[in-house]
Amino acid sequence: MARRQEPLRIIPLGGLDGIGKNMTAFEYGNDMVLVDAGLMFPDDEQLGIDLVLPDYTYVLENEDKLRGIIITHGHEDHTGALPYLLMDLQPKVPIYSSKLTLGLIEGKLAEHRIKSPKFREVHDGQCIQLGSFDICFFAMTHSIPAALGVVLRTPAGTVMHTGDFKLDQTPIDGRTPNYHAINAYASEGIDLLLSDSTNATLPGFTPSEAAVGPALRHIIKNAPGRVVVASFASHIHRLQQVCDASVAVGRKVVVTGRSMITNTRIARELGYLHIDDSNIIDAFEVDELPDDKIVVLCTGSQGEPLSALSRMANGEHKSLSISSNDTVIISATPVPGNEKSVGNIVNALSKVGCTVYDKSQTLVHVSGHGSQEELKLMLAMVKPTYFMPVHGEAVHLRAHARLALEVGIPKENIFVIDNGDTLEMRNGNVHIGKPVDSGVVYVDGLSVTDADPVVLRDRQKLSQDGIVTCVVTISHRSRKARDIEIYSRGVSFANDEGLAIDAQEVVRARVDKSSDSDVGVDQLRKGVRNGLSNFLWNRTHTRPMVIPVVMEV
Repeated sequence: MARRQEPLRIIPLGGLDGIGKNMTAFEYGNDMVLVDAGLMFPDDEQLGIDLVLPDYTYVLENEDKLRGIIITHGHEDHTGALPYLLMDLQPKVPIYSSKLTLGLIEGKLAEHRIKSPKFREVHDGQCIQLGSFDICFFAMTHSIPAALGVVLRTPAGTVMHTGDFKLDQTPIDGRTPNYHAINAYASEGIDLLLSDSTNATLPGFTPSEAAVGPALRHIIKNAPGRVVVASFASHIHRLQQVCDASVAVGRKVVVTGRSMITNTRIARELGYLHIDDSNIIDAFEVDELPDDKIVVLCTGSQGEPLSALSRMANGEHKSLSISSNDTVIISATPVPGNEKSVGNIVNALSKVGCTVYDKSQTLVHVSGHGSQEELKLMLAMVKPTYFMPVHGEAVHLRAHARLALEVGIPKENIFVIDNGDTLEMRNGNVHIGKPVDSGVVYVDGLSVTDADPVVLRDRQKLSQDGIVTCVVTISHRSRKARDIEIYSRGVSFANDEGLAIDAQEVVRARVDKSSDSDVGVDQLRKGVRNGLSNFLWNRTHTRPMVIPVVMEV
């Protein structure tokens, strides 16, 4: 009797419920490979949370199987979870990626004071062996240089993972997608394709990055004062175009913002960003030049409150300021959830009186992700037997699935799944497998904790209705209330003395009524909380968090 073949398990741990925290495990027998380890930034409801990571418990539980971590490119949503993952993993696990991506990762690990692991630089066209996996890399274009797609061959079948991409025919660095490799792998047979879904709802083609250059140069050339350009610090192609335009019109470039300074330094050292030292000046030297000779490259395109652009807009930057004669270019699209923050920055800049440009007014930004026609071209080139859309919210994944139907992939061969669901492949045939535990992990200050809805619910409650603390001192003998003090923070009735007196009487009556029966302190606290909460609701129609403190004397 023939032995049943081991399945290849495809396990998405992140990236299928939003734009971010991309992480997919591939497991065959006693070998496992991880592709990407990203983060997502918190939304408005995740109060106090710094970062959101995928729950990588499954990786830690199978650490002995992990042969390597592959990073497709250097964006935070693909690399940001690495410092936290490496803190929990043994340092022996190698990381494979392009030179620039490894350089950015090294800078990120240094910030966390993590000793650099085994870095393994890989190139377009290179193949490596990791246990049972034969893995090959091919060049893709994205909004950061040196992006890679991956082909994973196993005895159970072959998978292609595109990484993030668009089919840019005129990329800034001249490095087009490796169409020859994609078609060569397709001719050998791709059983399952995992493909970027970010722009699956947008018709047509995404414009080339090269289209942004003329618009940037026109604005920079004709601006009467300083020009401030806010962009993602990792968008090296965009930074190159800003530098080229600045030098061409005789302006010097100032770089500010911690991540922008770090990334431009790394990109210049590794040969991905080209600008002479003579054309870059320190932020403290700007007063030595006329305003119309300066371009400032900074962070803050997502409205981050502590970013360089935000601090300049609010007059809080230590060396740079923005005046009514200046021009600000926001060269990015708000990540879903950041629209309000970006709007706040634009309003703050408008109060200053400067001119603000974003992509709604002129072509100062294009996406790094392929639109519908590019996604269909990828599907048509690869001709996969099975298809699984990745990297997107539910609306993007389902839109991508519809595109796959249009190009002829049968409905039963298309898998729109959630994080933690798995696919299993045997002899090139794919079906739904047994799910694994998944979810999110929060980075909250110095702690990395599981998602606790109670904590976030409490924070939301505090942010909405405030907090009331009631301290009750009761007599040990009589069990009656002696002193009652009520303190409040963040409530609308803080200065209402009449309400405070009435609240004290409500609590006193509640405590004295309980003194007639043998009630424990815990029950007394519960009674005080319920009585005070109901009183405040009836009088104010608000429900602040009520914290009762009962002490016997």
